[in-house]
Amino acid sequence: MSKTLFALSVYVAGLVLIFFQPAFGQGEYEFDLSEIEKEIEKKPYYIGGLLEFRPVLFGLDRDSAFYKIKFYDKDEGSTLEQYNSRLRLEGSYQKGIASLDFRTDSKLWYDYQGWDGDITFLEGYFALKPGPSFALEAGKKVVQWGKGYAFNAVNFVSRPKDPDNPTEPVEGYYLAVADWIKSFGGPLKTLAFTPVILPVTESINDDFGEPDHINFAAKLYGLLWDTDIDILFFTGKSRTTSYGLDFARNITANFAVHGEFAWLPGFDKKSIDSQGHLYTEKSDILKYLFGIRYLTTNDMTFIIEYYHNGAGLDEEDADNFYRFVDMAYDTYLSTGNSSNLNRAAQLSQGSLSTAKPMRDYLYFRASWNEPFDILYFTPAVFSIINLNDQSLSITPELLYKPITNLELRLRGAFLAGGKNTEYGEKLNDYKIELRVRYFF
Repeated sequence: MSKTLFALSVYVAGLVLIFFQPAFGQGEYEFDLSEIEKEIEKKPYYIGGLLEFRPVLFGLDRDSAFYKIKFYDKDEGSTLEQYNSRLRLEGSYQKGIASLDFRTDSKLWYDYQGWDGDITFLEGYFALKPGPSFALEAGKKVVQWGKGYAFNAVNFVSRPKDPDNPTEPVEGYYLAVADWIKSFGGPLKTLAFTPVILPVTESINDDFGEPDHINFAAKLYGLLWDTDIDILFFTGKSRTTSYGLDFARNITANFAVHGEFAWLPGFDKKSIDSQGHLYTEKSDILKYLFGIRYLTTNDMTFIIEYYHNGAGLDEEDADNFYRFVDMAYDTYLSTGNSSNLNRAAQLSQGSLSTAKPMRDYLYFRASWNEPFDILYFTPAVFSIINLNDQSLSITPELLYKPITNLELRLRGAFLAGGKNTEYGEKLNDYKIELRVRYFF
C-alpha cells in the first residue's frame, strides 16, 4: 500500500469514527462516590499529559514561491505525507507555600526527509505563595498577557500564538515574575500588579532579542465597573520599549468584547526591495486588535477578531519578495545557480517567518457544541483573511470525544489567493489532518 493510500485510509477511518459515533460512543453516565472521595484526598503532586498521533496530507502548490524555495531541485509530486507523534508531560509538586511546575513536549515525525524529532522544555518554574494576595515565580514560564483569542498585540514577554491553533501551549522564557493582588469595594473591585524580570544572554532567552541585557516589564490590572483593564509596559535593550493597554467586558451574559493596543516607539521596521535586499529603519509602530465573542441559545459560539500589526510587511514589501523568488527561480533554471534562492530562503526565515507576517488580518470562528444532541461532538469552522491582499484560509474541523481521555479531531485547511498574495504563495493549497490524542 502506498503512503498516499495509507494516509487517505487514516482520514476515512477518522470520518467513520466521527460520523457514526452514536453507534458506540454514547452510554449512561454512572455516578461513582469513590471518585469524589479520591478528589477530596488530593495528593501533593500531579503527573499527566497526552499522547498524540497526527498524520497530515499536504496538497502542494507547485507554482508557489515557497514551493520554489523549498523544492527547486526536487520533484516531490503533488502531495506530501507527514506522520507526527507527540508525548507531552506535565506535572507539579506542592509543599506548603512552595510548588514546582513543569511541562515538556517530545516530538517524533516522519516525512519526505526521513525520521526526525526534538524535545522542547516548555515550562519549568518554582513558585512561592505565602498568602492569597502575593505570589512569586522564577524559572521558565509562559506569561499570558492580552485578551485576544487568535492574536495578541501586548504579549511583550511571551512568544506569539499560532492563530491556526491558538489554544496550544507555547514555549516560555526564563524569567522572574511576581503577583500582588488587592480587593476593594466600590467601582474598583480588584487591583493587581505584576512585575517581570527577563534576562537575555548568549545561552538564556537567546531568541528574545539582543543578548547581555536584563529587561523589565510590568502589568497593572484593574477590575473597574465590571471591565477587565490592563496597563502594560516593557523596557530593556534586548527589544524596543513598548506600552500597552487591553480590556475585556461582558456586555450581556452571552456577548463579550475585548481589545488590545500597543505602541512601540523607535521600532526597527523591516522592508524588502525587488532585489531581495533587507532594509531596517526606525519607526513608531502601532499594534491593536478588536474582538467579540457571542454565545447563542443553542450553544453556538462565534468569535471575530480584527488585528493590525504595524510592524508587519506592507503589500509592496511582499510583492518585492515574491518577484525576487520568481527571478531567482528563473536564474536557477537557466544557469543552475541557486544562490539567490538560498538568499530568498534566508529572507523567508526572517521577516516572513512569523505566523502572520503582514499588517491586517480578520479572524472568524464558529463552533457548535453537541449539535442535534450528539454528545461529545463539536463541529467548527474558522477562517483567517489577509485584508491587505484579500487571500485567505478556511478550515472546517470535527472534534469528537468518544470516551474519557480520548479526543479525535479531523481538520481540513484550504487556502485561496492570487499571484503574489500570502495564501496564494504558500507551499500547499490544502492540508488534511487527523489528530488523535489520549490524555492521562
